This record gives sequence, structure tokens and C-alpha cells, in this order.
Amino acid sequence: MREFAALYRALDSTTSTLAKRAALAAYFRQAPAADAAWAVYFLCGGRPRQAVPVKLLRAIATERAQVPDWLFEESYQAVGDLAETIALLLPATDGTGTPVPLHEWVEQRLLRLRGTAPEVVAPLLVGWWDELDAHERFVWNKLITGGFRVGVSRQLVVQGLAEATGLPTQVLAERLTGEWKPDAAAWQRLVDAAEGAVPPGRPYPFFLAHPLPGPVEALGERNHWAAEWKWDGIRAQVVRRNGETFLWTRGEELVTPRFPEVAAAVAGLPEGCVIDGELVAWRDGRVAPFALLQQRIGRTKLSAAVLARAPVACIAYDLLEHGGTDLRQLPFGERRALLERVVGALGHPAVSVSPLVDADGWPALGALRLEARSRGVEGLMLKRIDSAYGIGRTRASAQGEWWKWKVDPLSVDAVLVYAQRGHGRRASLYTDYTFALWHEGALVPFAKAYSGLTDAEIAKVDAYIRQHTVEKFGPVRSVTPKLVCEIGFEGIAASPRHKSGIAVRFPRILRLRDDKRIEDADTLDQLRALAAAPS
Repeated sequence: MREFAALYRALDSTTSTLAKRAALAAYFRQAPAADAAWAVYFLCGGRPRQAVPVKLLRAIATERAQVPDWLFEESYQAVGDLAETIALLLPATDGTGTPVPLHEWVEQRLLRLRGTAPEVVAPLLVGWWDELDAHERFVWNKLITGGFRVGVSRQLVVQGLAEATGLPTQVLAERLTGEWKPDAAAWQRLVDAAEGAVPPGRPYPFFLAHPLPGPVEALGERNHWAAEWKWDGIRAQVVRRNGETFLWTRGEELVTPRFPEVAAAVAGLPEGCVIDGELVAWRDGRVAPFALLQQRIGRTKLSAAVLARAPVACIAYDLLEHGGTDLRQLPFGERRALLERVVGALGHPAVSVSPLVDADGWPALGALRLEARSRGVEGLMLKRIDSAYGIGRTRASAQGEWWKWKVDPLSVDAVLVYAQRGHGRRASLYTDYTFALWHEGALVPFAKAYSGLTDAEIAKVDAYIRQHTVEKFGPVRSVTPKLVCEIGFEGIAASPRHKSGIAVRFPRILRLRDDKRIEDADTLDQLRALAAAPS
């Protein structure tokens, strides 16, 4: 735990990619196999479920720190992070006890806590806290609450592993893809230069595109690029090996049982076949809104009514493996042609190939892009015809091979009405905002947003919130409604769960509107009109 906490501090204290990679490599060079396996799991986004209920955790920490409830609450509001608040309030220790390996902290302590009686949990936690210094407690508390995260991408973790082991990043990325059990044996397979066995259901690392950074004409000749619609669904790989079907999301979640109609449809694919595509809501022979697909996300039990109400299909746009042969280094044009033959031979209505968007020249393609929202898509995907299928999101450059050319976001001018402190580095600042629109003479909340502002703008809004707080509701502050912001989003859907009756997708702040009064903010009716308006 001591070394892992030191790694967390090193990663959290710098924005330098080189420094983070060096810290990762240094850790992996010296960590025991079982500890290294758990570190990879956590750093790549794995998080065991919350081990102790928050109410119980707070009660134990308050008792141990010998502070009244009100002081704990005030401290929590000032810090903004429960794990850090507890670490700061607990009595100081020197943390010089006998070191316990990370894997023991997880396997024999953390996983043991879930479901344990409160009277048993309390003395265990107190004893374990006393073994750690303040920073180690913070990391430990993050693991307990299920809120562990640090500013490194999966790709950066792979690069650190490559530097530590000397193995190619592509090999490591592929071995980490799919289900990965954090134990010493898995670590040895990960770093074994001779390891060649691949579990039959393992997908390939997904290749990701960058947003188009400038004029599309900078990409060169139009005929060097294939254009497809950017579908609004769930990115997924279909894997057919050993007579079995596996559906993996981009987040490397195995979701085969959740989409039985797709699994049944692709069962006729040839052995040793992997397709990259999109799971989409499908109704009346065309893609339906993402809101319909959301009715299936997260469900593990599917009734006949749910399957009938929210049917799903797969739109395929790449073929990564055929006949057990890895095709990723072939040019996209060749992979695409073979994909069309494979899906055509399947002949199932729930599986189709993403059609190419035909347009002579960039201006004509740009005109079609403006029709994207009316077609129920997010814009266009541009892929070099001679491009290989890479790994992850490679560094953006003018010579990039895959680009997202999305339509401009929808937007409204809305009024800030509530605010809450952020987390991590922003725990001392108000960075989580709730915005409202006018409806029948009143401001009605419709969306939360926490991204889009610069550090200087965040400081400005934070100062405004502190000066204009009206009421406090636990961690939430209501503010005098004076600040107007332009809020961007990708789509609109009816939602009975929201007071406004509307939900928007991916809301973010586009800019502060210091030039507008709150009377100039938009209305719910104007928001609804955007849903029906042509692009």
C-alpha cells in the first residue's frame, strides 16, 4: 500500500505525461506480481463496489477523530471529498508500522468489509487506519468508497508497462483487453515475452477517432477518404470464436446477455470472426433515438415487453478478424470490402453494414453533414481508405487516419441556479452547476454541467457563487439567479424523471454570457422546439 500510495501522489502531482509514464514504469519495475496486478486493475479504471456504506463510514471516522457531527460536516463541505476529509481528521500517525502488500489490503481487508456487520467493521477500520499515514489513508479510503481514480489514461498505463517490461505497447494493450483478473498469475501472463495464448472471447483494443480540428479540406483529396454516418449508439465488438458469441462494449464490458437478439443474429458468422460496429436502437427498419436504447442499458433481466419496446441491431463498420486471421494491418478499403461480403452472406436484418456516404468533393459532403441531426446521427466519420486499424486514440495530427466530423451542438442560454463543489483538485471550488430555463414565469432546472470553462472562468464563477449564495442544502448551494451561460448538448428527449420533463445529452458550458440578463435566457418551449427543428 505504501508504494501504491506514493505512486498515486506522483501521478496526481504532475500534468507531465513523461513524468507520469516514468512514475508508472518505476512502480511496475519493483512491485511484486500480485501488487502490480491490482495496481493495473485500479489504474485502468477497475473499481470494486463501495465496501462500507457512507453513513457507517462517516460515523466510524467521526468517532475515531473525536469531532462532533457538525464539525465533520463543515469539514466535508470545505474539502469536498469524503475520503480526503476522513484522512485529514483522523489522529496523526507516523505510518511506520510493518508494511502490508497492496494485494493483501485488497484481498484480505477491502473485499472482506462488504456485508460485514457494523460492530465488526468499526474496530477493523480503526486498526487499519492506524497503520497508515495521512496520504496512505486517503488512497485506502478512496478504495473503500469505490471512488478511486487518478489522472492517467489506459493508454498511458500501457506505455508505463511497456517502459518497465520492454514489451511492445500493442502486445500489452491486447493482453489487457477484455476480462482481466488481478492476480499474480494474470500479471505473469501479461509480462511474459513468450505468452501467446489468447482467451477465445477476448476482443481487440478499440481504435478511436479524434474530433476534426480544422477545415476538412486540410485532409487532402476527398477520394482518399471514406465517409460514414456517425451512429448514436454503443460502440461494440462482436467476437465469434470456438462456436461462441461475445459482445464487448468499448468500456470492455461483456454484454452478450443484454442483447440476445444481436447475439442470435451474429451466431451465423463464420468461425474466427471479429466485427467492430455499433449497437443501436432499431425500429421500423431504421435507427431509433438513443433514448430508446437507454431503456436497455444496465438491465440484466429482459422481459419480452422490454425486448419488444426497445429492439436493438448491430451496424457493422469494420472487420478485424476473419477465419482466425488478424486483418487489422490491411487497408481499411480491403477490410471494408470483405466485411460487406461477410455480412451479406449472413443475411440477417439485425446486422447491416454502415453505408458509405457518397458525395463528390468536400463541399458536397459538408452539405450532407448538415442533414445529420435530421437523420438521427451525430455527424460523419472520416477514415483514410488505406488506414490500418490502430489501438486506442493515437496522438492527433494533421496526418490522422480517423476523424469525427460532428455537427455543431444544440445550445440554449440558461441561468445558473445551484452549485456544488467539485472533486479531487477542484474540491475547494464550486464547479458542478445546475442550470434553469424559463417556463410560465419561473426558472425550471433542466440540466447539470461541469465542463467547458477555463480555470480563470471557474475562479470567476466560484467567486460569484460565494458572494450570491441564498440557501444551503447539504453540499448544494442555491444562488441568486443572475449568471447566464450558453449550454451546449447533443440531443433532447422527454424524461418524466426530470422536473422540466426534458433530458439533454452531454450538456456542457460553451461560454459565459456576461452580455445577457436573466430575462434574456431561453424557455423550455424554445428547448423543445430545437428537438423538432431541422438541422
